Amino acid sequence: MFKWVKETVGISEPAYGAAGIRTVSDQAKEKSYTELSKDDFKWEIIDSTCVETKTFYMLSDEGLLGLAQVIYSNVMGIQKTAQFNSKITYLDPAKENLWCSDNLKNFKFSPDRHDFTDDKVSMKISEDGKSYHIKSSVNTKSVVDLTFTQEAPPFVCGKDGTTYFGTDPANPWGKMYHKFWPLCRVEGQMLTQQGPVDFKGKGLFIHCLQGMKPHFAAAKWNFCNFQSPNYSAILMSYTTPESYGPTIVTVGAILHKGEILFTSAAPDATCEHTSVKGDPDNDWPEPSAVKFSWAGQDKDGKPASAALEGELGQRTDRVDVMGEVPKFVKQIVAGVAATKPYIYQYVPRLSLKVNVGGQEVVEEGQLFMEATFIT
Repeated sequence: MFKWVKETVGISEPAYGAAGIRTVSDQAKEKSYTELSKDDFKWEIIDSTCVETKTFYMLSDEGLLGLAQVIYSNVMGIQKTAQFNSKITYLDPAKENLWCSDNLKNFKFSPDRHDFTDDKVSMKISEDGKSYHIKSSVNTKSVVDLTFTQEAPPFVCGKDGTTYFGTDPANPWGKMYHKFWPLCRVEGQMLTQQGPVDFKGKGLFIHCLQGMKPHFAAAKWNFCNFQSPNYSAILMSYTTPESYGPTIVTVGAILHKGEILFTSAAPDATCEHTSVKGDPDNDWPEPSAVKFSWAGQDKDGKPASAALEGELGQRTDRVDVMGEVPKFVKQIVAGVAATKPYIYQYVPRLSLKVNVGGQEVVEEGQLFMEATFIT
């Protein structure tokens, strides 16, 4: 059994180095970003091993953070699973966060691949492609009814936003992308056992595809979702395992009142853990302070940059990734991987510095950050 798992699931890969990856940064040198249409957000549903997610992040007018998410997984083409996750993060440390994660048994995609449904879950895009309606009653602890409406152009960095894995550029064996609705108007609520929680406010939607074995694509991740009264800052960064360099792949953007000021990709977009406290329960280097940076040009060709840095404060959560994956996946990889992956989450209030054409603006806002360690 172990031999079959080792050969099929895989623990490590040969050292391909830079020859085995073509990052989205290469595209961004020629075209900084591309605006997207409704059809660009179809579920891809590839036949080989993959993880595909649609994740909706909320920041309510009352200061609560939330998440609604569908995760679709294909394991070696023989087992396909889906989960619906929902979460409420309270800024008051005295309140316990709400986290629900439920496996779905009768899920399906619409013939046009725009919509996802299960017996008690639906995630549907509007006819004009400008809004998503997410509903779930699969878990009575969190009954979800949310609508996300675009308030900024959807985009990817570069031409198609995709990083390709493989030594033959014409026939890549894997790919990764992140497609963004960078700023949304959110309406609706999550009904908890303590009552309804209103999520009227701002939102961010990301469609992500890890079109290969996820632990081969990324060894660690960093994610920034910052919202202030007039600005939004997004950054998604992952570091590949040593077999592909290791290589840092980063995409991000700065928005002002629903307008994309500029987008940025590595090496012009970065995340640095400026201070590390470590996790006493394991060997992961949990950060205690961070610096996110973006650089690029605005639509008029003016130099533009932004920075967000500071202390992270007490983490709001530490998610055991293996504790949340579908049972079938867990049975396959149990005892194979040498590490136990975790997601660390933080919600400090920090100030974003934005400089466009030599004019600097500083504005305080709310950060939601994730630092993930996999291998």
